Amino acid sequence: MELEKPLLFAAIGMIALFSQWLAWRMKAPSIVFLLAAGILIGPIFGVLDADAFLGDLLFPVVSISVAVILFEGSLTLRFHELHDTGSALWRMLTIGVLSTWAVIACATHFLVGTSWELAILFGAIMVVTGPTVIGPMLRAVRPTEKIARLLRWEGIVIDPLGAVLAILVFDLILAHLDPGHATSPLATFGELLLVGILSGCLAGQFVGLALRNFWLPEYLHNVGTLLIVITVFVLSDAVAHESGLLAVTIMGVWLANMPGVRTEEILDFKESLSVLLISGLFILLASRLQLDALSAIGLPALGVFLVTQFVARPLKVLVSTWPGELTWNERGLLAWIAPRGIVAAAISSLFALRLEEINYPGAENIVPLAFALIIGTVVWQGLTAPTIARWLGVAQPEPTGILFVGGNALARAIAKKMHDAGFRIVLADSGWDNIRAARMAGLPTYFGNPVSEHAERRLDLIGIGHVFAMSRRDTLNALACARFSAEFGRNAVHALAARSEEERSEKHVPARDDHGALFGPEQDYATLARLVAEGAEIRQSKLKEGFNYAAMRKQNPGMIPLLAWDAAKRIQADATSIDFTPKPGWTVLILMPPGAEKPAADKPEAKKSDGEKSATNKSAAEKPGTGKRAAEERRRNDRRGNDRRKGDRREK
Repeated sequence: MELEKPLLFAAIGMIALFSQWLAWRMKAPSIVFLLAAGILIGPIFGVLDADAFLGDLLFPVVSISVAVILFEGSLTLRFHELHDTGSALWRMLTIGVLSTWAVIACATHFLVGTSWELAILFGAIMVVTGPTVIGPMLRAVRPTEKIARLLRWEGIVIDPLGAVLAILVFDLILAHLDPGHATSPLATFGELLLVGILSGCLAGQFVGLALRNFWLPEYLHNVGTLLIVITVFVLSDAVAHESGLLAVTIMGVWLANMPGVRTEEILDFKESLSVLLISGLFILLASRLQLDALSAIGLPALGVFLVTQFVARPLKVLVSTWPGELTWNERGLLAWIAPRGIVAAAISSLFALRLEEINYPGAENIVPLAFALIIGTVVWQGLTAPTIARWLGVAQPEPTGILFVGGNALARAIAKKMHDAGFRIVLADSGWDNIRAARMAGLPTYFGNPVSEHAERRLDLIGIGHVFAMSRRDTLNALACARFSAEFGRNAVHALAARSEEERSEKHVPARDDHGALFGPEQDYATLARLVAEGAEIRQSKLKEGFNYAAMRKQNPGMIPLLAWDAAKRIQADATSIDFTPKPGWTVLILMPPGAEKPAADKPEAKKSDGEKSATNKSAAEKPGTGKRAAEERRRNDRRGNDRRKGDRREK
């Protein structure tokens, strides 16, 4: 069954949208559903024939889409953010990449029977992992923070690095095989490097200056950058064949690390565009998959997957983390997780198309082998990694950390108390002054909009189980609650209203009725922030058998209860709820308004009864130098001294 092209365009778009939505609802990598959709509408039902659908435009569409995806990935590579990852990450990206490359290349050559050139190219492609598949897997596995950080940064950095490596290998092979080349392969390889690096640096510097000096109006920043990326890719390819992908990757890295250039809005736009391109591209590429070709290399493909999973990855982790930085259990989980993603699929399909154009023998095996490895790693690791993490004892318990949406003074004060109490804290705000103040207070931060596409990719939610929306804007609080309620559950998402109920009613501002009321429905940001600005103190008090919640309220008259948590760090965030019954062993967080009566332990000594006075006076009278006799003696001595001084003055 075939559809008209306009209808097919719309169908691909809706299928991509449904696949992404399904992945979001099921908290699984979107690549699984996009792959299944492409296979269903392609080789199984025959609805989509990508070659007939796009014709001669297939190769340019795939090439430009990959260029934009690589530029967006490289735009996230900020070198200063890699300092906290330790030496293990750098070794994983150097000797670890080389070891993985060598093992996969050998497995491809000996098990599948491809030529050494094709095996080396395939090994270079398959060193990548990718954050689009790592992120959902980490949220399901919940490993320790050290493992999560290494996996997340490996996925971010290795995408452009692996792509550049594959591009260089591919072009070296082409230069060696093409008999029409008058120059040597090494000269062609050097030309590719020179043109790609030089054009990428020049384009990055030009775009950076244009953004920093406002040579373009703000509304053209995103579109202008996109068009320049496509132009640089095409022109660089025209000068030195296949240098365009290297050029746009270098351009993105240059822009990301150029001082004074704000790339957040461009990155948000490119990420949205990348979601569209990745979805459509993956469906197109999966629809070209030939199931008979996949079944023809079935056992060898399974062998390559087993070698990749049980030899290449453990060897990479071993050589990268030896000695010392990780425990053996941490190494075990790190060696288990390395799913391949969209970059592996796109680059392999792109090079397969290019090799098929020159009738290179064995090129038809690249795509089915790549998809077999993608399916194997994503499905196998996705199903088994949570169990392996628990078995090794490196899975975090039920997440108790808190994401604070808003970095104002009130949020910082409460976040500081929770951080000091041992909770994992991430404070997110798009205002630099708030972020700077939070960092000076020693709080982990995310600089940006927590509901943006950038946050979807870069916000580290490992260990986070609650959301406290405490910004000054009700709309942002509501968006944050809607964004994170599906991930953490509605009972773990709480919003603090920006204004009182009366003010919200007068201004027709939507309340937070759909989500938990942080600190209770009677509290609002304006009131609490004013109290903190006036000197209110945030305290925490641990309840005991002889000091229950009622006794604490009696000892702290005027207090405003905020929230409480038990010994297992389970939080009750609504202090006015009927269920708010903190028991001995719980810790209660309260706000003491300025001028509130101090607890009895802090007050001056209370007035004594008459009996206590009598006993005190009697005791004082019995001590030397105290009591009535001593006082009378002191008065006599004072009078004698005064008389002597008067006599001295008369004699003079």
